[in-house]
Amino acid sequence: MATVPLGSAKGKWIMVSAILASAMAFIDGTALNVVLPSLQRSLHATGADLFWLLNAYLLMLASLILIGGSLGDKLGRKKIFMAGIFLFIAGSAACGLAPTVTLLIVFRIIQGIGGALMIPGSLSLISSSINENERGKAIGTWSAVTTVVTMGGPILGGALADAGLWRFIFFINVPIGLAALLILWRQVDEIKDDRSGLGLDLPGAVTIAVGLALLTFGFLRIPAIGFNNWQVYCAFGAGILLLVAFIFIEIKSKHPMMPLHLFTNLTFSGANLLTFFLYAGLGAGMLFLSLNLVQVQGYSQLQSGLTFLPFTVLMITIARYAGSVADKHGPRLLLIAGPAIAGAGLLILSFVKQTSGHSAYFTTFFPGVIVLGLGMSFTVAPLTTAVMGSVSDQFSGTASGVNNAVSRIANVFAYAIFGALAVLFFSGALADHVKDLPISASEKQAVIAQAADLGNARVPANITGENKIAVEKMYHEGFIAAYSMIMKISAALGFLGALMAFVFIRNTAVKKGK
Repeated sequence: MATVPLGSAKGKWIMVSAILASAMAFIDGTALNVVLPSLQRSLHATGADLFWLLNAYLLMLASLILIGGSLGDKLGRKKIFMAGIFLFIAGSAACGLAPTVTLLIVFRIIQGIGGALMIPGSLSLISSSINENERGKAIGTWSAVTTVVTMGGPILGGALADAGLWRFIFFINVPIGLAALLILWRQVDEIKDDRSGLGLDLPGAVTIAVGLALLTFGFLRIPAIGFNNWQVYCAFGAGILLLVAFIFIEIKSKHPMMPLHLFTNLTFSGANLLTFFLYAGLGAGMLFLSLNLVQVQGYSQLQSGLTFLPFTVLMITIARYAGSVADKHGPRLLLIAGPAIAGAGLLILSFVKQTSGHSAYFTTFFPGVIVLGLGMSFTVAPLTTAVMGSVSDQFSGTASGVNNAVSRIANVFAYAIFGALAVLFFSGALADHVKDLPISASEKQAVIAQAADLGNARVPANITGENKIAVEKMYHEGFIAAYSMIMKISAALGFLGALMAFVFIRNTAVKKGK
């Protein structure tokens, strides 16, 4: 398969189209975190609704992105990439028009299906089209630019949310997607692997989607009904059985969506384990930091978005350089240091308590954001290079799909498990504080029940005067206690990711996939 230089006209158009489409998908996620408080108020959504809103999209990505990668390898990477972009912008437009949170969740599923076809296409286009000796630099450029745009998402989201225009977070995808489609149609050649036989692993896709959805349902029901309930037992039992069945389906399938033989390469396995732990910690940490800043610390949504600006600056200055270093010296050292530093950043953020607001940012949240950004800047490009360099070109789309699926699965579990844990931590803190309050037992229960809405908890209407002030203080202190625990667990996941790199990743990747 002929490849082109990164600096050629074709190389540049490939990079522009891949970056536009990827940025459209990634910006949607980071901007959405910031607008969640506005969205929650506007659509009267509960805390559980918010986690379903995030996970509806991620469940589709996690279960179908593997088929998306394989489809690109088999039917043509440009064709599948364009189909994914079209579905994504259609789903985005529908999300922007959704009148209820239920419909918004449904339209997020459409976005997820589009993303599953689109996201692996961007990296597989780069990996199979750009000259091998410039591939690391190309991936580093892709990582840096998409991450910069992605981290600009909170700033854009905050500005729109403060103006009462949170729906435009979805509408903005339409012109970006149309521009990417036009470039692909006019400037990029079709790339297809003729060695790949046709065949789709639909049983595998259905099994993993339903299995993950059941586990998510089980976790998100725990705060409302407790762990010792038949609904939770059945959801967990069926979910685990389906995930085990998925492994057996992949072993037996003639066209597996997740070729298990790729995992015989320790670098590929280690990179995906690192991805799972690091992105689970990062996803939970970023979400709860955003909620804390707006709902408890008193930041506006634009101010909340601007707190991530140092992260963006670090990605601009370091990520591409880190990709070049990984090309020359191998990714191992960076993949040990990066997640460990990111974990340290999350740990620093866990110690921030109630502050005086955005004026205290530089002495409170800023140090942790800087350390977290530094760690991720060292990690993103070398991690992608390690994954794509550990398989043969024949499986580049599949490898990209697997790694992206792992990061989405990590976020699904992070949002479901950490969402349940946050409500339990919050409820526990409220129960400790409310017992000494001079109100009735039913009023105490009503106060604790508000924990399900996390930072959007509101004092019950029948509690007034000094008791209302006391309950408001309890909500702030209780949420901060829950936030601190979540951030500490997130930090531990970052450190675990560094351990995976130390144990498994080697600088000389053995090509697999023959």
